[in-house]
Amino acid sequence: MFLTVQAGVQGVHMTLKERIGVDTGQKLSIAEAVEWAAENDVHYVDVCLDGGPIDPEQYTEEEVESIRETCAEADVSLGLHTLSAVNVAETSAHVDDAVDEYLRAYVDIGDMVGADRIIVHGGYHFTDDYEARVAASKARLTRALEYAADAEPDLFLENHNFEPDASEMHYVPVTLDEVTDYFDDLEADNLGWAFNPPHARQFPEDIDGYFEALGPDLCAEVRLNDNHGDVEEHLAPGEGDLDFDAMFQLIEGSGYDGHYMLAFGTLEDMLEGREYLLDQYSGMASV
Repeated sequence: MFLTVQAGVQGVHMTLKERIGVDTGQKLSIAEAVEWAAENDVHYVDVCLDGGPIDPEQYTEEEVESIRETCAEADVSLGLHTLSAVNVAETSAHVDDAVDEYLRAYVDIGDMVGADRIIVHGGYHFTDDYEARVAASKARLTRALEYAADAEPDLFLENHNFEPDASEMHYVPVTLDEVTDYFDDLEADNLGWAFNPPHARQFPEDIDGYFEALGPDLCAEVRLNDNHGDVEEHLAPGEGDLDFDAMFQLIEGSGYDGHYMLAFGTLEDMLEGREYLLDQYSGMASV
């Protein structure tokens, strides 16, 4: 179902370093991001399009061809990352249609430029409307999966972060029960899991519990940053207390051969963070 990454796009075995990618967020356009990745020996790059118009017609044939050629020549796997501020659990008239259009535009652009994946979210609720929001979220993601069924990119659903109890707004899915429920209800050949260990460690099951429950077969991307396990933080590795060695031993030991995605700080911070993570993993000699 998902991109086979251990062998690489060009069929060459990939080291762990080559499997650690960079989420450029809204810092770069797609064309800029794949060029930057090629120049910095980064083989996986995710891009958020929300910094400008999300319109397939804004891309010329020359731009699309250039993006695809760069990815092929430099062995770069491209992903798109939707903005979590867009509420996939939207229920209000007019706005709900716009969210569907937003997701379809991501699929259309991803298919056009040769993206392998689109990271999506479940949205958020406001406590009293939990059931209605979750139902709307699942229905909308189902429509998006159906729309993307014949497109190049698969959709990867991310387990989101906990918000303090005093907050009226809360993301879904966040708990292990919610995440499991979403994947049970949304089962589709083009659906994968964007596993976020820093989010998982905010809950009693912790990183081990989430990964062991959902497994390496469903896991399609592992998103990395550091935190202290209590609130949402996007710290560079080493600035928090996440045990990256134990995390790598768990995930790599399961046979997972997919990619990791850094998401914190500047582009340079993430390149430095990649080196830090490689130093932390005691099993590096075997990969």
